[in-house]
Amino acid sequence: MSRTEAPPLPEPLGVPVADSHTHLDMQDGTVEEALARAAAVNVTTVIQVGCDVKGSHWAAETAAAHPSVHAAVALHPNEAPRIVHGDPDNWSRQGAREGGGTAALHEALAEIDALAALEHVRGVGETGLDYFRTGPEGVAAQEESFRAHIEIAKRHGKALVIHDREAHADVLRILADAGAPERTVFHCYSGDADMARICADAGYFMSFAGNMTFKNAQPLRDALAVAPLELVLVETDAPFLTPAPYRGRPNAPYLIPVTLRAMAEVKGVDEDTLASAIAGNTARAFDY
Repeated sequence: MSRTEAPPLPEPLGVPVADSHTHLDMQDGTVEEALARAAAVNVTTVIQVGCDVKGSHWAAETAAAHPSVHAAVALHPNEAPRIVHGDPDNWSRQGAREGGGTAALHEALAEIDALAALEHVRGVGETGLDYFRTGPEGVAAQEESFRAHIEIAKRHGKALVIHDREAHADVLRILADAGAPERTVFHCYSGDADMARICADAGYFMSFAGNMTFKNAQPLRDALAVAPLELVLVETDAPFLTPAPYRGRPNAPYLIPVTLRAMAEVKGVDEDTLASAIAGNTARAFDY
């Protein structure tokens, strides 16, 4: 089986659900094809997430053109330091960039702010902190950007979508300090069961991706087990994090049923019960 070959369509879900976090702009094929494949397995709504100014504009335009797509717009935590300090290695595939300092960051944030005001933009994210890829020199830019996104989400009454990689304590600290928006989503939830209890107490949504099916992901399954049903979402983060048994092959919204069925097993509920809960939770989280 080729690593580049798309996995087969899973058995359709009995209840329509949403993919709470995907990157259609990074997947092969057209948006129309991706949405048709997803609809064929009863994944009827997707949240298209921007990671930089260009991707956020694309997300907003795509949501405007497709009723089943809602947009989230932001500068990814790794994007903020690149704007400030430069990206000589072209890591983000935008061409080698010179650093523009905080003035350039403020300019980019102003564009995100303008996009966040649009009706079909339902979320501000993915924002947060990522200590895996950004060294200590990038932390200040990440934190400034994160705090700005929290303000933008609150000002426009939009969901805050959080990317938290190896930065749990600081993400929770900043949310508590700045005051989290009414609706906050931990995308690709990566904490343990103890953190899930903290998130539950704060009313934060926890969105689980295909990595919860990986053999080494017992802490994620433990977190899902204690997460309240009314705060659980499902996502692909496609084209990344393809669920087992297709790990390493391209991910897409149509693979949501694979992850959802694994989640139902962990939660000890039938898949229709979980799908119904997730459908309602996602609509509530993103206010559509």
